[in-house]
Amino acid sequence: MSRTSLLKSLAAVAAAATLTFSLTACGNDNAKENESSAKGTKDNPVTIGVVGAEDYWPTFEAEAEKQGIHVEIRDLAAYDLPNTALTDGDLDLNQFQHLLFLAGYNVEAGEDLTPIGATAVYPLGVYSKKHTSIDQIKGGDVAVPNDPTNLSRALLVLQDAGLIKLRDGGTAFSTEFDVLPESIVKVIPVDATQTVLSLPDVEASVVNNDFLKDAGLKATDAIYKDSADSEGARPYINIWVSRAEDKDNETFKKLVDIYKTQPIQDGVLAASDGTAAFANQTGAELEGYLTQIEEDLKASK
Repeated sequence: MSRTSLLKSLAAVAAAATLTFSLTACGNDNAKENESSAKGTKDNPVTIGVVGAEDYWPTFEAEAEKQGIHVEIRDLAAYDLPNTALTDGDLDLNQFQHLLFLAGYNVEAGEDLTPIGATAVYPLGVYSKKHTSIDQIKGGDVAVPNDPTNLSRALLVLQDAGLIKLRDGGTAFSTEFDVLPESIVKVIPVDATQTVLSLPDVEASVVNNDFLKDAGLKATDAIYKDSADSEGARPYINIWVSRAEDKDNETFKKLVDIYKTQPIQDGVLAASDGTAAFANQTGAELEGYLTQIEEDLKASK
Protein backbone atom coordinates (compact mmCIF):
# COMPACT_ATOMS: atom_id res chain seq x y z
CA MET A 1 0.00 0.00 0.00
CA SER A 2 1.39 3.41 -0.93
CA ARG A 3 1.97 6.06 1.75
CA THR A 4 -0.91 8.13 0.28
CA SER A 5 -3.27 5.16 0.39
CA LEU A 6 -2.18 4.37 3.94
CA LEU A 7 -2.90 7.91 5.09
CA LYS A 8 -6.31 7.84 3.43
CA SER A 9 -7.07 4.52 5.11
CA LEU A 10 -6.05 5.81 8.55
CA ALA A 11 -8.12 8.95 8.03
CA ALA A 12 -11.14 6.84 7.17
CA VAL A 13 -10.66 4.73 10.30
CA ALA A 14 -10.30 7.87 12.43
CA ALA A 15 -13.45 9.37 10.92
CA ALA A 16 -15.35 6.16 11.57
CA ALA A 17 -14.13 6.08 15.15
CA THR A 18 -15.14 9.70 15.66
CA LEU A 19 -18.59 8.98 14.24
CA THR A 20 -18.96 5.92 16.46
CA PHE A 21 -17.94 7.93 19.55
CA SER A 22 -20.34 10.72 18.62
CA LEU A 23 -23.21 8.28 18.19
CA THR A 24 -22.33 6.59 21.48
CA ALA A 25 -22.12 9.91 23.32
CA CYS A 26 -25.36 11.02 21.75
CA GLY A 27 -26.92 7.73 22.71
CA ASN A 28 -25.74 8.16 26.30
CA ASP A 29 -27.14 11.70 26.42
CA ASN A 30 -30.43 10.46 25.02
CA ALA A 31 -30.48 7.66 27.55
CA LYS A 32 -29.96 10.14 30.37
CA GLU A 33 -32.64 12.42 28.96
CA ASN A 34 -35.05 9.50 28.58
CA GLU A 35 -34.27 8.34 32.12
CA SER A 36 -34.96 11.84 33.45
CA SER A 37 -38.15 12.26 31.47
CA ALA A 38 -39.28 8.79 32.58
CA LYS A 39 -39.33 9.84 36.25
CA GLY A 40 -42.86 9.29 37.49
CA THR A 41 -43.49 6.12 35.48
CA LYS A 42 -44.63 2.90 37.08
CA ASP A 43 -41.11 1.50 36.87
CA ASN A 44 -39.47 4.72 38.01
CA PRO A 45 -41.82 6.45 40.48
CA VAL A 46 -41.15 9.78 42.16
CA THR A 47 -40.03 8.90 45.68
CA ILE A 48 -41.30 11.21 48.42
CA GLY A 49 -40.03 11.07 51.99
CA VAL A 50 -42.40 11.83 54.87
CA VAL A 51 -42.36 11.30 58.62
CA GLY A 52 -45.53 9.73 60.00
CA ALA A 53 -47.54 9.19 56.81
CA GLU A 54 -51.04 10.62 57.26
CA ASP A 55 -54.18 8.96 55.91
CA TYR A 56 -54.39 11.31 52.92
CA TRP A 57 -51.22 10.03 51.22
CA PRO A 58 -52.92 7.07 49.48
CA THR A 59 -55.43 9.58 48.08
CA PHE A 60 -52.51 11.70 46.89
CA GLU A 61 -50.96 8.69 45.16
CA ALA A 62 -54.26 7.93 43.42
CA GLU A 63 -54.77 11.55 42.31
CA ALA A 64 -51.21 11.68 40.96
CA GLU A 65 -51.71 8.45 39.03
CA LYS A 66 -54.82 9.93 37.40
CA GLN A 67 -52.47 12.54 35.93
CA GLY A 68 -50.01 9.90 34.79
CA ILE A 69 -47.52 10.33 37.63
CA HIS A 70 -46.58 7.35 39.77
CA VAL A 71 -45.28 8.19 43.23
CA GLU A 72 -43.92 6.16 46.10
CA ILE A 73 -44.41 7.50 49.63
CA ARG A 74 -41.62 6.48 51.99
CA ASP A 75 -42.46 6.91 55.66
CA LEU A 76 -39.17 7.46 57.46
CA ALA A 77 -38.78 6.89 61.16
CA ALA A 78 -37.13 10.11 62.32
CA TYR A 79 -36.95 13.77 61.39
CA ASP A 80 -33.21 13.68 60.77
CA LEU A 81 -33.52 11.18 57.90
CA PRO A 82 -35.50 12.73 54.99
CA ASN A 83 -33.08 15.59 54.27
CA THR A 84 -30.03 13.32 54.33
CA ALA A 85 -31.82 10.82 52.09
CA LEU A 86 -32.74 13.58 49.64
CA THR A 87 -29.18 14.93 49.57
CA ASP A 88 -27.83 11.42 48.96
CA GLY A 89 -30.24 10.82 46.06
CA ASP A 90 -32.29 8.15 47.83
CA LEU A 91 -35.37 10.38 47.53
CA ASP A 92 -36.62 12.72 44.83
CA LEU A 93 -38.59 14.97 47.19
CA ASN A 94 -39.53 15.25 50.82
CA GLN A 95 -42.48 16.85 52.52
CA PHE A 96 -42.36 16.89 56.30
CA GLN A 97 -40.73 20.12 57.50
CA HIS A 98 -41.03 23.87 57.72
CA LEU A 99 -38.55 26.44 56.46
CA LEU A 100 -36.87 26.89 59.82
CA PHE A 101 -36.08 23.17 60.05
CA LEU A 102 -34.70 23.14 56.50
CA ALA A 103 -32.57 26.22 57.23
CA GLY A 104 -31.05 24.42 60.20
CA TYR A 105 -30.17 21.42 58.07
CA ASN A 106 -28.71 23.43 55.20
CA VAL A 107 -26.55 25.57 57.49
CA GLU A 108 -25.28 22.68 59.60
CA ALA A 109 -24.69 20.32 56.67
CA GLY A 110 -23.49 22.94 54.18
CA GLU A 111 -26.19 21.88 51.70
CA ASP A 112 -28.61 23.73 49.44
CA LEU A 113 -31.84 21.74 49.51
CA THR A 114 -34.53 23.98 48.05
CA PRO A 115 -38.24 24.59 48.74
CA ILE A 116 -40.38 24.25 45.60
CA GLY A 117 -43.85 24.74 47.06
CA ALA A 118 -45.76 25.55 50.23
CA THR A 119 -48.23 23.27 52.00
CA ALA A 120 -49.59 24.76 55.22
CA VAL A 121 -48.91 26.56 58.45
CA TYR A 122 -50.17 25.00 61.66
CA PRO A 123 -51.07 28.17 63.57
CA LEU A 124 -49.94 28.96 67.09
CA GLY A 125 -52.75 30.53 69.07
CA VAL A 126 -53.23 33.03 71.89
CA TYR A 127 -55.81 31.95 74.48
CA SER A 128 -57.40 33.81 77.37
CA LYS A 129 -59.81 33.22 80.25
CA LYS A 130 -60.26 36.96 80.73
CA HIS A 131 -60.71 38.33 77.22
CA THR A 132 -62.66 37.39 74.12
CA SER A 133 -60.63 39.59 71.76
CA ILE A 134 -56.95 40.38 71.44
CA ASP A 135 -57.85 44.08 71.27
CA GLN A 136 -59.16 43.94 74.85
CA ILE A 137 -55.68 43.34 76.25
CA LYS A 138 -54.21 46.67 77.33
CA GLY A 139 -51.36 45.50 79.55
CA GLY A 140 -50.36 42.83 82.05
CA ASP A 141 -48.60 39.50 81.65
CA VAL A 142 -48.74 37.00 78.79
CA ALA A 143 -47.32 33.50 79.27
CA VAL A 144 -45.28 31.92 76.46
CA PRO A 145 -43.47 28.55 76.10
CA ASN A 146 -39.86 28.83 77.18
CA ASP A 147 -38.25 26.27 74.85
CA PRO A 148 -36.22 28.11 72.18
CA THR A 149 -38.20 27.22 69.05
CA ASN A 150 -41.64 27.84 70.52
CA LEU A 151 -40.49 30.91 72.45
CA SER A 152 -39.33 32.66 69.30
CA ARG A 153 -42.47 31.75 67.43
CA ALA A 154 -44.70 32.87 70.32
CA LEU A 155 -42.95 36.23 70.36
CA LEU A 156 -43.53 36.65 66.62
CA VAL A 157 -47.21 35.79 67.13
CA LEU A 158 -47.54 38.40 69.87
CA GLN A 159 -45.80 40.95 67.67
CA ASP A 160 -48.18 40.18 64.79
CA ALA A 161 -51.04 40.62 67.27
CA GLY A 162 -49.74 44.08 68.20
CA LEU A 163 -48.99 43.24 71.85
CA ILE A 164 -45.20 43.50 71.75
CA LYS A 165 -42.39 44.94 69.66
CA LEU A 166 -39.16 43.04 69.02
CA ARG A 167 -35.68 44.39 68.49
CA ASP A 168 -34.89 44.77 64.77
CA GLY A 169 -38.32 43.45 63.90
CA GLY A 170 -37.69 40.02 65.40
CA THR A 171 -36.48 36.75 63.89
CA ALA A 172 -37.05 33.04 64.37
CA PHE A 173 -34.29 33.26 66.99
CA SER A 174 -35.61 36.12 69.15
CA THR A 175 -35.82 35.70 72.94
CA GLU A 176 -37.60 37.50 75.74
CA PHE A 177 -34.59 39.81 75.93
CA ASP A 178 -35.49 41.17 72.49
CA VAL A 179 -38.89 42.44 73.68
CA LEU A 180 -38.72 46.25 73.62
CA PRO A 181 -39.86 48.41 76.58
CA GLU A 182 -42.62 50.08 74.54
CA SER A 183 -44.47 46.75 74.29
CA ILE A 184 -48.04 46.67 75.63
CA VAL A 185 -47.62 43.48 77.68
CA LYS A 186 -44.89 41.76 79.68
CA VAL A 187 -43.82 38.36 78.41
CA ILE A 188 -43.49 35.56 80.98
CA PRO A 189 -41.66 32.45 79.68
CA VAL A 190 -42.82 29.21 81.34
CA ASP A 191 -42.59 25.52 80.55
CA ALA A 192 -44.83 24.74 77.58
CA THR A 193 -47.01 22.50 79.74
CA GLN A 194 -47.64 25.40 82.12
CA THR A 195 -49.01 27.86 79.57
CA VAL A 196 -52.51 26.42 79.91
CA LEU A 197 -52.29 26.20 83.70
CA SER A 198 -51.24 29.86 83.80
CA LEU A 199 -54.40 31.08 82.04
CA PRO A 200 -56.30 32.10 85.22
CA ASP A 201 -53.35 34.22 86.39
CA VAL A 202 -52.35 36.05 83.19
CA GLU A 203 -54.07 38.14 80.57
CA ALA A 204 -53.40 35.45 77.95
CA SER A 205 -51.14 32.53 77.06
CA VAL A 206 -49.62 31.30 73.84
CA VAL A 207 -50.44 27.58 73.88
CA ASN A 208 -49.01 24.82 71.67
CA ASN A 209 -51.64 22.80 69.81
CA ASP A 210 -50.36 19.66 71.56
CA PHE A 211 -51.77 20.82 74.89
CA LEU A 212 -55.19 22.08 73.78
CA LYS A 213 -57.17 18.86 74.01
CA ASP A 214 -56.04 17.93 77.52
CA ALA A 215 -56.97 21.44 78.67
CA GLY A 216 -60.46 21.22 77.17
CA LEU A 217 -59.61 23.85 74.56
CA LYS A 218 -60.12 23.85 70.81
CA ALA A 219 -58.11 25.70 68.19
CA THR A 220 -61.21 27.77 67.50
CA ASP A 221 -61.05 29.13 71.06
CA ALA A 222 -57.98 31.19 70.21
CA ILE A 223 -58.46 34.95 70.42
CA TYR A 224 -55.59 35.34 67.96
CA LYS A 225 -53.43 33.05 65.83
CA ASP A 226 -50.85 33.56 63.13
CA SER A 227 -51.85 32.97 59.52
CA ALA A 228 -50.07 31.49 56.53
CA ASP A 229 -49.63 35.01 55.16
CA SER A 230 -48.30 36.73 58.27
CA GLU A 231 -44.66 37.76 58.29
CA GLY A 232 -44.05 36.14 61.66
CA ALA A 233 -45.28 32.77 60.38
CA ARG A 234 -42.85 32.60 57.44
CA PRO A 235 -40.26 30.38 59.16
CA TYR A 236 -43.03 27.90 59.98
CA ILE A 237 -44.45 27.40 56.48
CA ASN A 238 -44.35 23.69 55.70
CA ILE A 239 -42.83 22.91 52.34
CA TRP A 240 -42.07 20.54 49.50
CA VAL A 241 -38.29 20.20 49.14
CA SER A 242 -36.05 19.05 46.28
CA ARG A 243 -32.38 19.13 45.45
CA ALA A 244 -31.40 22.53 44.05
CA GLU A 245 -30.83 21.17 40.54
CA ASP A 246 -34.38 19.75 40.45
CA LYS A 247 -36.28 22.82 41.58
CA ASP A 248 -37.70 23.48 38.10
CA ASN A 249 -38.68 19.87 37.40
CA GLU A 250 -42.14 20.03 35.80
CA THR A 251 -43.28 16.68 37.19
CA PHE A 252 -42.41 17.80 40.71
CA LYS A 253 -44.32 21.06 40.18
CA LYS A 254 -47.38 19.05 39.12
CA LEU A 255 -47.19 17.10 42.38
CA VAL A 256 -47.18 20.37 44.34
CA ASP A 257 -50.33 21.38 42.44
CA ILE A 258 -51.99 18.00 43.11
CA TYR A 259 -51.43 18.55 46.83
CA LYS A 260 -53.55 21.68 46.54
CA THR A 261 -56.58 19.85 45.12
CA GLN A 262 -59.70 19.49 47.25
CA PRO A 263 -59.46 15.74 48.05
CA ILE A 264 -55.98 16.20 49.47
CA GLN A 265 -56.71 19.39 51.35
CA ASP A 266 -59.78 17.78 52.91
CA GLY A 267 -57.49 15.01 54.14
CA VAL A 268 -54.93 17.48 55.51
CA LEU A 269 -57.65 19.32 57.42
CA ALA A 270 -58.96 16.07 58.87
CA ALA A 271 -55.47 15.01 59.94
CA SER A 272 -54.84 18.36 61.65
CA ASP A 273 -58.24 18.58 63.39
CA GLY A 274 -59.04 21.54 61.20
CA THR A 275 -56.03 23.61 62.25
CA ALA A 276 -54.05 23.63 58.98
CA ALA A 277 -53.89 27.03 57.29
CA PHE A 278 -52.99 26.41 53.66
CA ALA A 279 -50.11 28.39 52.18
CA ASN A 280 -49.65 29.34 48.53
CA GLN A 281 -46.23 30.97 48.33
CA THR A 282 -44.25 30.19 45.19
CA GLY A 283 -40.94 28.38 45.16
CA ALA A 284 -39.15 31.67 44.44
CA GLU A 285 -40.82 33.38 47.42
CA LEU A 286 -39.95 30.47 49.68
CA GLU A 287 -36.33 30.53 48.53
CA GLY A 288 -36.17 34.20 49.52
CA TYR A 289 -37.60 33.44 52.96
CA LEU A 290 -35.17 30.54 53.38
CA THR A 291 -32.16 32.68 52.52
CA GLN A 292 -33.13 35.23 55.18
CA ILE A 293 -33.73 32.54 57.82
CA GLU A 294 -30.35 30.98 57.07
CA GLU A 295 -28.69 34.38 57.41
CA ASP A 296 -30.48 34.97 60.74
CA LEU A 297 -29.43 31.53 61.94
CA LYS A 298 -25.79 32.16 61.12
CA ALA A 299 -25.94 35.55 62.84
CA SER A 300 -27.45 33.98 65.98
CA LYS A 301 -24.55 31.58 66.48
